Amino acid sequence: MRQKRSYGRALVVSTLVGCLEVALTAVVVLVYVRTQPPPEMPSDWAGIGGSLIALTPLVGFVSFLLTLVFVLPAVALVDLLSRGLGGRTAWWAAPAAVAALLAAPVLIFATYNDARPVETLVFWASATASLSLGVVVALPRGEGLLRRVALWGTAVVAGTGVVGALGLAVGLLPAYEPPRIGPETMTGSWSDHTGNTLVFTPDGRVTASGIGVHRPGDHPDDPSRRCSGSGTWSYEPGRDVWSQEVRVEIPECHWQAWGVDGTAGEPRIRQEIGGPGSGRLYKLRKT
Repeated sequence: MRQKRSYGRALVVSTLVGCLEVALTAVVVLVYVRTQPPPEMPSDWAGIGGSLIALTPLVGFVSFLLTLVFVLPAVALVDLLSRGLGGRTAWWAAPAAVAALLAAPVLIFATYNDARPVETLVFWASATASLSLGVVVALPRGEGLLRRVALWGTAVVAGTGVVGALGLAVGLLPAYEPPRIGPETMTGSWSDHTGNTLVFTPDGRVTASGIGVHRPGDHPDDPSRRCSGSGTWSYEPGRDVWSQEVRVEIPECHWQAWGVDGTAGEPRIRQEIGGPGSGRLYKLRKT
């Protein structure tokens, strides 16, 4: 005789699965960030960690509500179908049940917000996949399900973090490196976020129009002095891509050597605001 379904246990298990999915997503995002160019504003990792901890109760509450509204009805539908199939658990019906339950809310939300059809379908598919996992995991009726989900789920999240860190350390994952540029790449116009420009010419001349000047010791929140003028420039390849520099000599302007970041398709040159280690960057992109 089959053990009677405990919907209370299914509720707890699916809520835990939702929390573990959020934790796994956070780990994947953190690993992905290490493969991208540094932002202009430094990342406050202590603040981010504190925010994640503070949001844990909210994540749990949202996961509980989603389980109550979508996962438990989907479990009930799968149970109903399973009885029609002679008692064999129809776990493969979970995505269809969840998609059907999500259809009306997603359509109403998309219509109200004038969302594009492609975006709506992607969101619908993503939500269906996420909630379907909670349904499938909550379907088994044996004892110790909650303990197994907690142990295996935690292992998956921790394992993903370890694999990601090792992959970045040994080069299996493409940890970010600045592109290798050269004099040919530098030739042309480079602009900051407000449209001020540095224009480099092949003969080693450069013209600045309103480019910010940041000296070591400047406070990152202080407004930068703007500089315009003409002078010369040179590119120094350095020992590797991290040490390559662009030196700009203009009598009216006094810059440290410009560093390089961005990507091969969208190179950037940058100055640190407030001196080395501040984390604040002033960037120019090639236009």
